Amino acid sequence: MSPYAGRLPNGLGLLVEPLPDHGRGLASIAMTVAVGGDDDPTGQHGMAHLVEHLMFPRAGEDDARDGHVARVEGAGGVCNAETHRDHTVFHTTVPAGMLPDVLEWEARRLLTLAPTEAVIRTETDVIAEEIRGASAGGRVWGTALETLHPGSRDSFGTPADLAAVTAADATAFFRRHYRAGAMVLSVAGDVDADQVAASVDVLFAGLPAGGAPTAGGRRAELGPGFDSGSDPGLDPGPAIGHGLMPGRVPERATAPAVLRTAPLPSPVSGVALGHPLPDPVSGRNAYLAQVVLAEELSRSLLPRLTRRDSRLTSARITCGYHGQWLGSAAPDLALVLLGRAPRVTVAEAVDAWLEVLREVAERPTSADEHRRAVNALLLACHRNADSLTSRAITHARTALFFPGSGGLAALPGDLARVTPDEVSDAARALLSGPCSVTELGGGTRC
Repeated sequence: MSPYAGRLPNGLGLLVEPLPDHGRGLASIAMTVAVGGDDDPTGQHGMAHLVEHLMFPRAGEDDARDGHVARVEGAGGVCNAETHRDHTVFHTTVPAGMLPDVLEWEARRLLTLAPTEAVIRTETDVIAEEIRGASAGGRVWGTALETLHPGSRDSFGTPADLAAVTAADATAFFRRHYRAGAMVLSVAGDVDADQVAASVDVLFAGLPAGGAPTAGGRRAELGPGFDSGSDPGLDPGPAIGHGLMPGRVPERATAPAVLRTAPLPSPVSGVALGHPLPDPVSGRNAYLAQVVLAEELSRSLLPRLTRRDSRLTSARITCGYHGQWLGSAAPDLALVLLGRAPRVTVAEAVDAWLEVLREVAERPTSADEHRRAVNALLLACHRNADSLTSRAITHARTALFFPGSGGLAALPGDLARVTPDEVSDAARALLSGPCSVTELGGGTRC
């Protein structure tokens, strides 16, 4: 059976990847909407997160057994959702025979969402607990994001803002953003593409047409190439050249422009550094070189650094939204977390990090170290491809945010073509750009 990519007259994107052998009697559905924390109204930070929760109400059901989660779990399946900076994804995996029912349930909750004030208060209380229980790493990431990309925000929200939200506010936000042209429904597994397309055409026809307004001009409506017969992200796209844009990276950079932020509480004394990443669409090759750089640093260079440099007790780096590279569109960042030894200043810890960056910028890592890093990333790619849920989510993200990238099929080849010299270019790019610096915990101030 061949893949299917098309869209309904109202603009809803549909991707179906039949995998009868790989699926082994299972089907995964990902409903992805181009709305996230960046779209929260002023004074209502956390609204996108709240609407995600409202799709799984914990109160106000006529019969709790008829709630969405109960229906899915009663069918032997699992479901969950994630709100990101620029999108929200609802994903479900069930026995393939239940797919027609699950598609009906997905359409029902989109078409009938009508939260009461009681439901709003229940869910805002739940989110407030999530925020209070969030790790320091989540707050650090959000601080770096806002510093490097003013106007961008994390998806958690703030309890004070959410406490003032009403059912009318949430309903208005939902109607404004949950429109067919800003959504992709992707299905992967032991399914028949024609049958899925026919069901979706009927069940989701009532969604309001058109895209939704978005923050910062992000892509929120499927491009003109997303029509029946086209296949965004399911097959390898055209060959993508590698190499940074001419003039993008200077010949030699010694230190980035530092943007200091207010200190953040932390149980350990440390420092967090945020570096902006290239656009994963227009600068895809440079973006992937940063991913390989982070893996090389994590696997060998940073462990060696903490062993030989008494200034640091720990060091790690992640790429992408809370460590999920290619998990969202631009803007995106790499986050570095450094543990400081007693009496070591923030400036001294930052210097230790910059020294290892200069080391890579001036001399590529060995062929063996580079190969091990790339192989680890390739293994992660293939493991994600083994998961039906990951496949469904990735197909939808590719259609919304990374057009022309080739998606899951092309990514391993693109990563394998990153060279040690391009990784050195990536290190030089970090040294030449801005960098947010946040002190964590106590200790000597620089």
